[in-house]
Amino acid sequence: MHIKWNALAQTAGFSFGITVAVVCVFALGILALSRRESALVAAREGGGAGAAGGGWLALAGACVCFALCGGAVLYGLSLIAGK
Repeated sequence: MHIKWNALAQTAGFSFGITVAVVCVFALGILALSRRESALVAAREGGGAGAAGGGWLALAGACVCFALCGGAVLYGLSLIAGK
């Protein structure tokens, strides 16, 4: 049996990189939800309309981040269970 060590290392490196990227994007989504909560609290305490607008923007950013994570997971599953 012959193992192609270069291909194995490339696959492991790529998998590690994608995993770190998905975790970072997910963490950005959690951060955006946290910022939204802060903006909503500021709006309730008299921060004005600017704080409430930041809440919607943070929610949209969180949705984009979570959609990217979900897309990466679904793509990975399609590669595993394809054909």
